[in-house]
Amino acid sequence: MFRGFYTAASGMIAQQRRTEMLSNNMSNANTPGYKADQTSLRAFPEMLLQRLDQVSVPGKQKVSLPSNVTIGSVNTGVYMQETMPGFSQGDLRETGLATDVALLDVNMPVNEDTGQAGTVFFKVQGEDGVERYTRNGNFTVDAAGFLTAASGSYVLDSEGNRIQLNSDQVAISDTGEITAEGEPAGQLGVAFAENPYLLIKEGNGLFRLEDGELPDAVEGENMQFRMQQGFLEASTTDTTRTMTDMMSAYRVFEANQKVLTAYDRSMEKAANEVGRVN
Repeated sequence: MFRGFYTAASGMIAQQRRTEMLSNNMSNANTPGYKADQTSLRAFPEMLLQRLDQVSVPGKQKVSLPSNVTIGSVNTGVYMQETMPGFSQGDLRETGLATDVALLDVNMPVNEDTGQAGTVFFKVQGEDGVERYTRNGNFTVDAAGFLTAASGSYVLDSEGNRIQLNSDQVAISDTGEITAEGEPAGQLGVAFAENPYLLIKEGNGLFRLEDGELPDAVEGENMQFRMQQGFLEASTTDTTRTMTDMMSAYRVFEANQKVLTAYDRSMEKAANEVGRVN
């Protein structure tokens, strides 16, 4: 009976976490460069139940030896695996703003271990001074003239330095070269992630590498990418599918809740009515 409690409860917890993930995807449906999280539900490994028993050995003296009697296997419920963002290319949305830049993965090398193509990111500087990566090209120029990302981080050039401009009316080429009032003002730094699933997702559309930094994409071989000024990469959240998945998760949660209620009533009857002497 108690196994049913645990199984139903694990199903409710898994669907609750799945709903939270889907809700976060939905809330970022209009966030530029956002990569929607994805996951799957899996069953816990089955457990083999055994009962401790004793076996009597015939002889002059009665000897009892311990033994295990196999009862059978039982499944311990379901859980939601670790959420991982999908790094597919998002659609381009035109804004007309000179400081908005979209990254396009034209031809990326395929990782032999994962079978998935790599991707590129803008380089930005985190609050701790460590390099971060983002696909959100919604840049602005702050009061000091530095180019900043939507997260408030400083945008870095190809050499890892902050980019300072004397005007927000800039021209950005397909390769990321910045020109302000006809004068060269640097080049946008772009990093290449051969296996983007090794990146750790942070808030505000930022990613970081646990150890070290990603290599520069400009120096990479067998890859093609370009930048599009006046455009932003849209979120990869599919609102229709996400809403459908949220409804499905809610119904499964509700079904597990009803099963849990039924078990609770059965336990109540077992405790209060079974074995009662009239």
